[in-house]
Amino acid sequence: MAGKARIAVIGAGLMGHGIAQVFALAGHEVTITDAHKPTLDSALSRISANLRDLGDDETAVNRVKPVADLPDCVRDADYVVEAILEDMPLKQKTFAEIEQHVRPDTILASNTSVMPITEIMQGLKHRERALGTHWWNPPFLVPLVEVIGTRWTSQEAIDFTMKLHADAAKQPAHVKKDVPGFIGNRLQHALWREAVSLVERGICDAETVDKVIKAAFGRRLAVLGPLENADLVGTDLTLAIHKTVLPDIDHRPGPSPYLERLVAEGKLGFKSGEGFRKWSAEEQAALRSKVLQHLKKARENDSKT
Repeated sequence: MAGKARIAVIGAGLMGHGIAQVFALAGHEVTITDAHKPTLDSALSRISANLRDLGDDETAVNRVKPVADLPDCVRDADYVVEAILEDMPLKQKTFAEIEQHVRPDTILASNTSVMPITEIMQGLKHRERALGTHWWNPPFLVPLVEVIGTRWTSQEAIDFTMKLHADAAKQPAHVKKDVPGFIGNRLQHALWREAVSLVERGICDAETVDKVIKAAFGRRLAVLGPLENADLVGTDLTLAIHKTVLPDIDHRPGPSPYLERLVAEGKLGFKSGEGFRKWSAEEQAALRSKVLQHLKKARENDSKT
């Protein structure tokens, strides 16, 4: 990609303002819009606070321009990324509107964590320039961005998007087939399914599940992926373990009844103060802070390598 791109971000909430921040910090001119005026009005102050907290160039916020109307936001864009609610009809309607106001070659990306990109983009006239980009929260601290093509997406659109994000200091990962959850969330929720099952079956409590993960293989996951680990110990040993363990691992096609019961009882985790465990306001704040500090430290370490 030669020079800098003109980026438009649709949605100024939790993900949108962070995505705008990353692109602005990389030197791109960014427009951002949101249907909720208070959210749009606070976007620049939130970006400024993030930049200041991270010790990044605070002048990057000057490259972000809030725009009230979607057509004005996207009209001159080379690349548009949508970061609105996870609502299929809303996303489809938004992209139909976007397409009316951009060039035929403007690349259109949906930031979604699990929704099929093919379904989101199926109504577009120029589907070859549409794809998915799954950023992880918070966007300015987690390096991965999954880039998801559909059966219509051109190689040029994939290449442009991969380089755009790599040049913004992200780690783009190409998802070659559009499947629900892409790569990261399929892996994450496969683990969560078994974690819930262990508690449901009375094998241990929720606190023990988390302790085992954090004090064992979680320690090495940042530097040793599961398939690297399989090669390290040997595919023969991996096969032998699978023959014993996999038949007993939860493989029900739907959600756990235990999880469904928690939701039905209003035990929604931090939202209600109790989920798999009880959480005081102080405990919630402490855990959020711990995660944030961990991600900041990891970002600092990444910049040194």
